[in-house]
Amino acid sequence: MRVCLDTNAYSRLMGGHAPLTQLLESCEEVLFPATVLGELHAGFELGSRREANRRQLGEFLALPGVETIPVTTDIAERYGILIGQLTGQGTPIPTNDIWIAAAALETGTRLVTYDSHFKHIHGLIVLGP
Repeated sequence: MRVCLDTNAYSRLMGGHAPLTQLLESCEEVLFPATVLGELHAGFELGSRREANRRQLGEFLALPGVETIPVTTDIAERYGILIGQLTGQGTPIPTNDIWIAAAALETGTRLVTYDSHFKHIHGLIVLGP
């Protein structure tokens, strides 16, 4: 199975959340959208453990099967489509989460998250172990 991690999933993973650890150990590939990296780095800058968090993230990103998803033209187009759909449905969600969903949809991965608002995105498979 291939999964895409949301920011809150990474935070739970680093906190030792056992069900999430078990899920990720069974995955062949774990993808990190660039937007998630941005959110994490912003949190690191505002926190008191900046260097330790950066180091921990670097170690995680270096693991076999972990890859970063850059923002591509296809992801940008999907983002625009999602904005239209969510606005039309009257179910807007945070902008960064739309980028994350677009990355998961474009890569055909399941999104691991603990945010319930992702349920408003048609076709997105969400896991919340």
